[in-house]
Order: sequence, then C-alpha cells, then structure tokens
Amino acid sequence: MVLNEPEKHWILEVTRGAELLAPEVLPYEIGNALSAIVKRNGLAPEKALEIEARAASIPVSLQATDVHAALDIAVRHDIYAYDAYFLRCAQALNCALLTLDRRMRRVAGALGIRCLERS
Repeated sequence: MVLNEPEKHWILEVTRGAELLAPEVLPYEIGNALSAIVKRNGLAPEKALEIEARAASIPVSLQATDVHAALDIAVRHDIYAYDAYFLRCAQALNCALLTLDRRMRRVAGALGIRCLERS
C-alpha cells in the first residue's frame, strides 16, 4: 500500500474501520522487501527508509505466531515460512486474510481461511 500499488484504493476501502492484525514478523517482511527493491536499483535508499517509516505508522496489532504450526503449513503446501506465518495468524485468530498473492489465496482456501476479495 505504501508503494502506491494499483490495489491501494481497494485495500484502503476494505480495511477502513477494521482492526488490522498481522504476525509479529510483518516489520521484518517489509524491511526485507524494501531492501530487495533497493538492491535491484528499483528504489533509492532514502526513499526505502521513508516508505518503511510510513508503513510503521499504520496501526497494525502484531501477534505472536506458532512457528511450528506455520512451518507445518509451509512444508505441507510448499510455500515459504514467512507466507505461512500470515496464514497461521489468520487461522489462529479466525479472521480473514488480505493478500494480493494468488498462491497464498489458494493455500488459505485449502486451510479454510476466508480471504478478502475484490468485488
């Protein structure tokens, strides 16, 4: 959202007034993604730091996640553990998942996790 992706307005719309929850790895995921973009010369380092600060200002309640249960999801569905942390968080809290990643949506469906979809 802070990178002004085309889905930004939809994300703002579906999250307006909602309590936002994420696994406690979220800030590390954001940092990793931004450093990868900088490394590919797709973003100036100063801009990456500015974007990280904007992302950190979004009120998200960070939740502890059962790493063992997430790893089980990762190995059973052939996905990265970092993706599985988000799936496990939604599963444990019985809440909908917001993702733009098709594979995560497929795995969420297999796990019985509802995903927020564009209408």
